[in-house]
Amino acid sequence: MAWMIVVIAGMERFAFKGVASNLVTYLTDVISMSNSKAAKTVNTWSGFTSIMPLLVAPLADSLPDPHSTILTSSFIYILGLAALTSTTFEWWPKNKSVSTAFMFWSLCLISLGQGGYNPSLQAFGVEQLEDEDYFPSNQTEKATSKSTGKTMFFTWWYFGVCSGSLLGVSSMSYVQDTFGWSLGFALPTLVMVVSNVLFSCGTSFQAYSTSKEMISDHKPLRATLQGLKAAFMKMFNSSICQSKPQVCVSDLELQEDYLASQKLVGFSEPSDEPCRHICLTDNVKVTLRLLPIWGMLLLFAVIFQLPVTFFTKQGMTMKRNIGSNFKIPPATLQGAITVSIILLMPLYDKVLIPLTRIFTRNDRGITVMQRMGTGMVLSIIAMVIAALTEEKRLRTPSLSIFWLLPQYILLGISDIFTVVGMQEFFYGEVPDKMKTMGIALYTSVFGVGSFLSAVMISVIEYITAREGKQSWFSDDMTKARLDKYYWLLAILSSFSLLIYVALCKFHKSRIDMGDE
Repeated sequence: MAWMIVVIAGMERFAFKGVASNLVTYLTDVISMSNSKAAKTVNTWSGFTSIMPLLVAPLADSLPDPHSTILTSSFIYILGLAALTSTTFEWWPKNKSVSTAFMFWSLCLISLGQGGYNPSLQAFGVEQLEDEDYFPSNQTEKATSKSTGKTMFFTWWYFGVCSGSLLGVSSMSYVQDTFGWSLGFALPTLVMVVSNVLFSCGTSFQAYSTSKEMISDHKPLRATLQGLKAAFMKMFNSSICQSKPQVCVSDLELQEDYLASQKLVGFSEPSDEPCRHICLTDNVKVTLRLLPIWGMLLLFAVIFQLPVTFFTKQGMTMKRNIGSNFKIPPATLQGAITVSIILLMPLYDKVLIPLTRIFTRNDRGITVMQRMGTGMVLSIIAMVIAALTEEKRLRTPSLSIFWLLPQYILLGISDIFTVVGMQEFFYGEVPDKMKTMGIALYTSVFGVGSFLSAVMISVIEYITAREGKQSWFSDDMTKARLDKYYWLLAILSSFSLLIYVALCKFHKSRIDMGDE
């Protein structure tokens, strides 16, 4: 059942965040890395983990049985977590190079396993809507369309993911600091094992198709490579036979166009064989068609990285006392993003969507493109508030850390719009047999955004620190100019939003293109 998939996704996020949220401390305290090297390692691993689904998805889509794909990926995932846990044991060799290399390989296994697991599980969850279209917030709407059902799935999927993330960050950091790293890494591993068992036990309740026709036709990776080969050969051959005029389209698949000639040179009569091959680069064109929208979302992903970096650095210099003895850990404010998502997500479905239906007369309230754009606007507002708050912090050394809450909360609200919208957009705009690739395109935005953020910081630091000047990112937070960086992100994001709006006007969905 779809709700079970949401629970399993939340358990996976608990396991991942339980490890990732405090990994930099483990690298410095146990592996004995320097602070800078540990930070670079975590950032690189986060980017690599986010972009890995884009590399693994074509292989996952080429396999006819999603159930076995998920189980195989989860096995690799668990193997990586177990390997990382083993590095905390006392019997581990004291050779630093060996332990560091093994730790890196365990992180790579986690990235590889997650790369196949997350997009496959999410795509598999949407398939369950075949028999179960309704989630808790819309059980009374029996006439809801399948597209609305998918919107509800992606909304509740993100709700489950955020719940698991919040629990993992808040509880595992405490366990690791109080009871040790062995237990702190073993518990996420155990939770991942339990989620795997739960998924296996729920097989009898889950719906997926493995018909012979589907299996024989379920090879988008091979079809994409064949399309690339055909396009390459076309450049060197002036005589390529034409495709059959009547294009056969089935199962909403753009890549089902029949390539009339199986030979790239010469002429052959059109065949009446059912559509099984891709016409030149259909798969590639489908993906390339989404890249402009994908590119305009990268700056949102750059902003997405700020809470774990510069927002936390701001908090370190602000007044954090509650009473005389307790100080608020700056990283704790990251929970405000997740809490705002958990609290406001139900209101999105119960309040906002019904209100927007009155004005748009659309059953879904707002379109997916409008949803993503709204989140981008909110992220720009968050950057403006962050810049103004930073300017105030520089003028007022004793400013309370709670001044940072509005920017955290606004980013959480923007996630409800953009992140959930991205999932639905990329999933809905790829062919049915490339659904895992669609989810991977969504996750890759944050992977590339993480790398882009690092590049921007390096370039800005180089430019602003020339001739002995203080960098915008100076270690002395009284001389750093993070406010200028936030203003720059707000301006760049505004230009990105304008281009996004223009692209939306010209963008044609698969249905608009007649792929029905």
